[in-house]
Amino acid sequence: MDLQKFEIENKVISALRMVFDPEIPVNIYDLGLIYNLQIDNQNNVNILMTLTTPNCPVAEDMPGMVMNEIKLIEGIGEVNVELTFEPPWDMDKLTDEAKLELGML
Repeated sequence: MDLQKFEIENKVISALRMVFDPEIPVNIYDLGLIYNLQIDNQNNVNILMTLTTPNCPVAEDMPGMVMNEIKLIEGIGEVNVELTFEPPWDMDKLTDEAKLELGML
């Protein structure tokens, strides 16, 4: 991975950490809600993500919230956010940072 792509990916991850789940006080990246993040050579971003539950109160709004946060990054091309519930999210997807934040470590 070249340096520019690495920097863009880090900026995207930082942006994802600015979006929080409404029911759990942890960002969506550390919750493990991001299943796939791809950035092409034109800095177009494709994200496959899930929610903690299909009944999440912001289920309809979350992809737009993610998209808007990423679009703030200078140099980003198109942003596509796709929602999936397969496989279902579970607590095993939490990062160590999220577990620490939730008092699980």
